[in-house]
Amino acid sequence: MGASPDASAGAFADVLAGAELVVGGRRHLEAAAVPGTAERIVLGPLGPALDAIEAYVRAERRVVVLASGDPGFFGIVRVLAERFGPDRLAVRPGVSSVAAAFARLGLTWEDAVVVSAHGRDLRTAVNVCRAEPKVAVLTGPGAGPAEIGAALRPYARTLVVATALGSPQERLERVTPAEAAERDWGTAVSVVVSLDERRSPGGGARTLAGRGPGPAGWALAEEAFAHRDSMITKFEVRALALARLGPRPGDLVWDVGSGSGSVAVECARLGAAVTAVEKAADGAGRIRANAAAHGVDVHVVHGTAPDALDALDDPDAVFVGGGGHELADVVAACARRARRTVVVALAALDRVPAARAALTGAGFTCDGVLLQSSRLAPLPGDVTRLAATNPVFLLWGVRPPATNEGVAQ
Repeated sequence: MGASPDASAGAFADVLAGAELVVGGRRHLEAAAVPGTAERIVLGPLGPALDAIEAYVRAERRVVVLASGDPGFFGIVRVLAERFGPDRLAVRPGVSSVAAAFARLGLTWEDAVVVSAHGRDLRTAVNVCRAEPKVAVLTGPGAGPAEIGAALRPYARTLVVATALGSPQERLERVTPAEAAERDWGTAVSVVVSLDERRSPGGGARTLAGRGPGPAGWALAEEAFAHRDSMITKFEVRALALARLGPRPGDLVWDVGSGSGSVAVECARLGAAVTAVEKAADGAGRIRANAAAHGVDVHVVHGTAPDALDALDDPDAVFVGGGGHELADVVAACARRARRTVVVALAALDRVPAARAALTGAGFTCDGVLLQSSRLAPLPGDVTRLAATNPVFLLWGVRPPATNEGVAQ
């Protein structure tokens, strides 16, 4: 079972009274009314504690496990149920740290995304904070406010650091990512709330908790974006590119040579964090405007690839648009960094072999297609013709799963 420290001496005193083994964090054990005759185990590595619990369970002796808040919410219930079976558990939940933090802030949280960085890869939590306007991050060693703040420095976010929730030492502090990155927050942080106060999750009254149902469709028409002289990835190409990129919550996607940012915006609408790299100043402004128009946050880097990529975090997937003599170098630089896939769109037949060689040279399996589409177009007399669009080569490289461990983290 799990109980919050402030409740264990009161409402859960009956459970503790008969305990023969009590397991929990040091602060939980100090706050609880643990019987003097009970053995205590301070939680460190889970393995030895679970072995000790199993010995007591086999002997049909009473065991109590203390945990903060609701132990069934990113908590120890899953581990205990997997080891001993859910029928052996009697769970007494308290108020989760997430519920407590939003209550103190006076904010609803059915429209928040909740992500755990405790014992997990921090990059997933960071990418969710980059993509979503309201996020609660459950923290852990090496994944606290300082690390989250350092990763979010370029982003317009407010971080609310909730410390020691439910105790007399409880406090909530609003800081910028840069301020969070410069502090030592100690070990009592309960949760970090990331807010993009320029955006709200929207949608009015919610039926579905979390980030919402997502877009009703993708591969939007070119008219949905501001662009210059039709310099935009056509929706037929964008549809297949999105299918090969597979953007999803927790991912980071690069859109290199972003132009109007149509691919970047569509990836962000599907829940990914997105960085768009564009060398033209007016193009960078256009990407920001298109992102704002569609209610998403795209981090725009005004610079020229491949040099502009050096300071960026490693992506899960990359889209490379445009062409130019430097295309092979750009594709190679992206392939060295991408964790999963690189997709390249290009019009020039002459540059296909070099782009393909850059992908295979980085260890990717490579495939591709020439896309030629004809759209319905009206003719005088209430008749219709087929209007051909320019053919585009789409190449995609996929990193074999066995090589993922070799990518820089």
